[in-house]
Amino acid sequence: MSAAPFQPSFDDLGTPLPDVTFCVVDLETTGTGDRAEITEIGAVKVRGGHVEGEFQTLVRPSEPIPASVQVLTGITDAMTRPAPPLTAVLPSWSEFSRGTVLVAHNARFDVGFLKRAYAEHDYPWEYPAVVDTLALARCVLPRGEVRNYKLATLSRLFQTTTTPSHRALADARATVDVLHGLIERVGNLGVTTVEDLLDMTHQVPHARRRRRVWAKDLPEGPGVYWFCLDKPGLSSPEVLYVGTSVNIRRRVSQYFTASETRRRMDEMVRVATGVKARECSTRLEAGVRELRLIDAHQPRYNRRSRRQGSAWWVTLTDEECPRPSVVRRADRGSQPPWGPFTNRRAATRAAIVLAEAFGLRQCSEPLSRHRDGCPLAELGRCSAPCLNPAADYSAIVERTRMAMTCDVRDLTDQLAQRIARLSEAERFEEAAQYTQDALEVLRATRRRARLASLASCRQIVAARRDGPFWEIHVIRHGRLAGAGRCRTGTDPMPVIEAICATAETVTPPPAGLPACTIEEAELVASWCEEPGVRLVDIVGEWSWPAHCWMTSEELAVRVAASHHPGDGESSQTDGENCQSRPELTTV
Repeated sequence: MSAAPFQPSFDDLGTPLPDVTFCVVDLETTGTGDRAEITEIGAVKVRGGHVEGEFQTLVRPSEPIPASVQVLTGITDAMTRPAPPLTAVLPSWSEFSRGTVLVAHNARFDVGFLKRAYAEHDYPWEYPAVVDTLALARCVLPRGEVRNYKLATLSRLFQTTTTPSHRALADARATVDVLHGLIERVGNLGVTTVEDLLDMTHQVPHARRRRRVWAKDLPEGPGVYWFCLDKPGLSSPEVLYVGTSVNIRRRVSQYFTASETRRRMDEMVRVATGVKARECSTRLEAGVRELRLIDAHQPRYNRRSRRQGSAWWVTLTDEECPRPSVVRRADRGSQPPWGPFTNRRAATRAAIVLAEAFGLRQCSEPLSRHRDGCPLAELGRCSAPCLNPAADYSAIVERTRMAMTCDVRDLTDQLAQRIARLSEAERFEEAAQYTQDALEVLRATRRRARLASLASCRQIVAARRDGPFWEIHVIRHGRLAGAGRCRTGTDPMPVIEAICATAETVTPPPAGLPACTIEEAELVASWCEEPGVRLVDIVGEWSWPAHCWMTSEELAVRVAASHHPGDGESSQTDGENCQSRPELTTV
């Protein structure tokens, strides 16, 4: 099914060059110092290649013009004596140039004088965008084509209709032709807006800038793009970097301008041999496809590729007296996975905390090895099933499973009591460590409940309004199986039925885990929980257990209650501390 066209914003589009009114200005002055004054202003206003007006006036300075400047420009004191002062010129100049983009050759010089004049006469500066044809020429024209970038040299190169003569209007007319010539040069680089033109004036290596043409034929809607490297002998190009954007063409073109300042991206662009892209129906689909490409290709320039798939889990071993085990894959065996944790250290520490809280055995040796005693049992950290075969170890395991899957209150009570005891003994560093452990295990329990609830649903069809469209997603066992858009004000059901019919078939995952990576499932869950999401259809039950998680504030209350039993504790109904799916309505 084809996606509905994406409607970009005006910020994404930029201002097309034919719609921009340029005011090409040139000044003549009494010198270059801080006390130098303007003696002549010349300007040409152009739009779409057509001249809309010209402005020229001499300006009477307060001091005599130096002789060397008179020889250079041909402007004498006799010529400027009857001219109006700058105070009288600024109103008409400001009116002529209002609402335009200023252009000048060596704009730093001309704009510097104008800004100083505006400040001295209390005029607001209204020109946020200034195009410098000198900087633009340096970026566009290689040294082998011109020996320097003076206006006279560029005038000869582009065969301007007016020859520069150090008079303001003549130089401004010549600069107009130079500007048009430079715009023609950068047109084949995908420069179509004034924002693109301003980006070209920044200092970027020519080898990087000329690759801007890679973005020329890319789509302008949301989607995923990837830079690749063709290598001899490889059946397919190596994927170097993967990214997403609401406007693929504009985002990719930014990699070839000065707006991209990351060193590794500069290196990546120099190494790459091309860019590919895939347009997506929605932003969520683009984000999911980005994660899948990163997971499949492990691009060397994506930092996320080093983090994705690094989840660690805690499970109970499948033996007579189970013990906690840290694993990378949680889809093996029938024991409930607990997590995910961000790294092995956090998972190992959580396994120890879990074992000590409920008395699970931690040793990996056979039970018969501890006939002479168990060190952990002597410290009160193990129920020692090796020494007490008659003990009901299965009850301990059941309490542990409950804490790992649906009710953390038993675990948090154990941790709160330990934190309280350590605080009372003034062992504050250990108490702080256990507090961090408690927060980590609470986060892991919350993540597990969130993922398991999504994975348990065979299908969820949800929609959210995005401007004039509805974003529609089909989620199966936590995996994004289909996506599309339909225009608001029309019947969405035919579109929804088509998306469901063409959606990916997803096999139910083992151990209650999503049928995708953890990163994808959490991205999908975040979208489902956003305000405005409407539930269209659901097969399954999307909910969390009532006591699957707890906030840090609630943990602090339990610690305080452990300090003073009977003062801070209160009974809690099954409805308290409950987290379910977000409030959703039907389309």
